[in-house]
Amino acid sequence: VHVIEAREKNAFVIPGGKVFVFSGILPICGTDDGLAAVLGHEIAHNVAHHAAERMSQAFVMLPLVIAAGLTIGAPDWASRMVVDLAFTMPGSRKQESEADYIGLMMMAQSCFDPAAAVALWARMEEAEKGAPPQFLSTHPSSHNRQEKIRQWLPEARERQALSDCGGTAAQVGDFKQAYAQLPW
Repeated sequence: VHVIEAREKNAFVIPGGKVFVFSGILPICGTDDGLAAVLGHEIAHNVAHHAAERMSQAFVMLPLVIAAGLTIGAPDWASRMVVDLAFTMPGSRKQESEADYIGLMMMAQSCFDPAAAVALWARMEEAEKGAPPQFLSTHPSSHNRQEKIRQWLPEARERQALSDCGGTAAQVGDFKQAYAQLPW
C-alpha cells in the first residue's frame, strides 16, 4: 500500500495488486475498519481481474464507437459519449459494486467491522455533495453503495463469525502491548 499526500478522496489499485491511497480519504475512513473497507474494495478489483476486463471491453467498444459514428454521422466524441453512457459506465458501476461486495466479505473475514463500510459511504456521500448523477458516473452513488452494503451485512457478519475474530482480537491486544514496550 502506498500513501500519496493529496487532498483527493480516493484510492486505486493497479494490475499486479499495488494499492495507492490518497491521504485525503483517510478522514473519510475514520477508523481502521473504514480503511479496511477501502483497501478491501481496491484489493477486490485485483482479485476480480477488473483491469483485464476493462482492457477486453475496450477492444469491443472501439468498433462500436466507429460504427455508431458512421451510422448516424455523429462526430467521434458524440459516438464515444453514447457508447460510454450505454455500455461503459454501467459496466464500470457493476465492477465497482462487485468490488464493494468482495471487499466487504474480505474485510469481515479479516475481523474488521463490516458495518464500517456503511459509515464510510455515508461520510463519502456527505463529502461529495453536488456530485453528478449516477448515470453519468463510472461508480455507483455513495447512497446506493450504502443500501447494497446493508443488504450484504448479514452475510458479512456470518463470515466474520466463522473467522475466529475473538482469537485475532486477543493477538492484536498482545501485539499492541509488546509494541508499546519497545525502546524507541
